[in-house]
Amino acid sequence: METQRPYDWMSTTPVRVSQGAAVFARRSFRSRVSVLLALPLLVAACGSKSTATKETTTAAAPAVAATDGPAVTDGATSDTSAPADTNTPKDSSAPVDTAGSPDTKASPVTTPLGDPKSLTIGYSAWPGWFPLAVAEKKGFFTAAGLKVDLKYFIDYTASLDALVAGKVDVNAQTLNDTIFAVASGAKQKVVVVNDNSTGNDEIICDASVASIKDLAGKTVAAEAGVVDHFLLLQGLATVKLTEKDIKFKGVKTDAAAAAFAGGQFDCVGVFAPFTLQALKRPNSKVLFSSKDFPGAIPDHLVATAKAAADPEAMQRLVNAWYQTIAWISANRDEAAAIMAEKAGVSVAEYKGLETGTTIFTPAKALKAFEDRANDPTSLPEMARRINPFLVSSGLAKAEAPLYGLFEAAYTKHYAGTL
Repeated sequence: METQRPYDWMSTTPVRVSQGAAVFARRSFRSRVSVLLALPLLVAACGSKSTATKETTTAAAPAVAATDGPAVTDGATSDTSAPADTNTPKDSSAPVDTAGSPDTKASPVTTPLGDPKSLTIGYSAWPGWFPLAVAEKKGFFTAAGLKVDLKYFIDYTASLDALVAGKVDVNAQTLNDTIFAVASGAKQKVVVVNDNSTGNDEIICDASVASIKDLAGKTVAAEAGVVDHFLLLQGLATVKLTEKDIKFKGVKTDAAAAAFAGGQFDCVGVFAPFTLQALKRPNSKVLFSSKDFPGAIPDHLVATAKAAADPEAMQRLVNAWYQTIAWISANRDEAAAIMAEKAGVSVAEYKGLETGTTIFTPAKALKAFEDRANDPTSLPEMARRINPFLVSSGLAKAEAPLYGLFEAAYTKHYAGTL
């Protein structure tokens, strides 16, 4: 069955996609259909850029450094110590409120107020989220007045489920996964804009494919329903092809990369760092990437309603994040070593991924929070584009209430202390 989408993701041009194949993008490692049926809530990404410039302020590293901790349940490993927002329904075509109104402003990271605030934070394999490992190791959470239990999830989908279930207070996830969760009944709020994918989501092909038109009749693997499945559909639409014109194989991201590197499939859609493995296949190349679709894949730190109800904790989290980004900018080699170790790749390989993920400074984040119609680098605008796609693809029964989804106030406060 074929479904008419209201518009192309990046424009207002109608496109046609397969009803069964148009499951929306999620940077995950397994299908989420069974979870959808079991829970009334669930889970939900944006970006732009050409180079990986990071406008940051310099910051000295705090004296306190955290250490790795023991493994924990739910597919996560605990990196250190310690241990669900009201969205007013509003038509998705209407402006999206990003101002927020926290009652309390936490102090800058250098002078935290009161007792430490406890937060459990989940994250998984993505260059825009590995700075969290730096924040933990260099003590930025502690210096910001936070007691953080940082959980690393090998399975991204498990982190999404953990946020819905309240097993983590904050999770690193894409905009589309967040909107999907809200459309399913979850109460979540975007408090940090981490990055935009600007090349680290890729469609990689063997020597037999020289152009997107050449994909017709080819076997292409990607994890069904994840972000690179969606990226594939967008690429096909540019030459008026659909999933019906290719032989699509739904394969988990890590397995797809390994299989393609071993000679299976004509093309594969994967995200970094799995792109490195896929490109080990002789004569393989990137056919197109997220760089060609600016603003479509943004990443965030998203809080539960309960966590978001503590504005001081949220402010301290935002402070810690941007202090970490500033430190990374001033200490690139040491930071790259920390992040490469967490990613399981060499430092040289990790540095090669930098241009494919644009880490946002406070100024860039505030720009992204602004509501600009017809600009895909505006989060509210991208959210309005994602919303009807979820419905037209059959993934969501109704559009998510977007009013109050984005909380820019903490980033504004932090920027005002610089």
